[in-house]
Amino acid sequence: MPTKRPARRVTSTDVAREAGLSRATVSYVLNDTPNQSIPQETRERVLRAAARLGYTPYAPARTLRSGRSDIAVFVLPDWPRGPTMTDLVDHAAEVLSGAGFTLITHVYSGTSDRLADLWAALTPAAVFGMRPFTPQEWQAMRQAGITAVLPPPHPPSEQDLHSSLWALGVGRRQAEYLIAKGHTRLACALPDDPRLAALAQGRAQGATQACADARLPPPAVATVPLDAAAAAEILSAWRASPDAPTAVCAYNDEIALALLAGLRTLGLSAPTDLAVIGVDDIPAARFATPPLTSVAIDSGDLGARLAHALLRVLAGGSADLVLVPDGVHVIERNSA
Repeated sequence: MPTKRPARRVTSTDVAREAGLSRATVSYVLNDTPNQSIPQETRERVLRAAARLGYTPYAPARTLRSGRSDIAVFVLPDWPRGPTMTDLVDHAAEVLSGAGFTLITHVYSGTSDRLADLWAALTPAAVFGMRPFTPQEWQAMRQAGITAVLPPPHPPSEQDLHSSLWALGVGRRQAEYLIAKGHTRLACALPDDPRLAALAQGRAQGATQACADARLPPPAVATVPLDAAAAAEILSAWRASPDAPTAVCAYNDEIALALLAGLRTLGLSAPTDLAVIGVDDIPAARFATPPLTSVAIDSGDLGARLAHALLRVLAGGSADLVLVPDGVHVIERNSA
């Protein structure tokens, strides 16, 4: 008859009772304690008992024994979780897992006290954020014994620059593509989600820089809800302007799809009446009417590079990390 697993967490004491051995012997086997002459038959007896009970090592105790935890924490901004961020986290987790670390994500609420509670609860080996940490946060992590922290701290006045990971380069790439197609009057369509305000402004700033470099006027900027009727109103206002834009950089593919729906509401189409380019190259982009031109970001590569940088710091080396995603390129379809 199979042994019934206790409802509480299984301990080494339970394994010792199951195996009929002393707690000391079981502890030596489970912790792989060096310089102990434990017969192979006894080791296998302990491991079989542990497997039957579903025993797993207690992480805090393992941390105390080894002097370092195997947890890495990825501090994420409070952004909606889309395919780009999912791909980044998945690839970072894959690299860290291969090195024996477990990646845990934490959505940052803007309260440093919550971060301090997190460090106390998890005692992570390494921490990476999608924004620079403040000097106060950095100091709290150092006091908690966390030696590998990326990116390095910046003064509070520079905190909004966390969006530079994605924003400036992506917005610039959109605008450069449209300018190369002959457009001289651009617009930027931003989301109405306040959580994305800093990132959206960064992308608009990148488009503005591209226009300035080409000696063109700055793009018109408007907030576009995910609603066809609301998008149609904004499009009508743009078309009524003396300097009506001929192309628009949408914050992401969802906003771009709303613009395409708004054009259809007005009896218009892209790119004849307005060229539209999105960001993220989501699966729905290729099925839009017309198929949506989009800027794709190799976020998986960036996630892997971030993880490798953490591992270099943990090994005592330099992060050697450039916080700009590689592989930002345009997927050209019919909308632009």
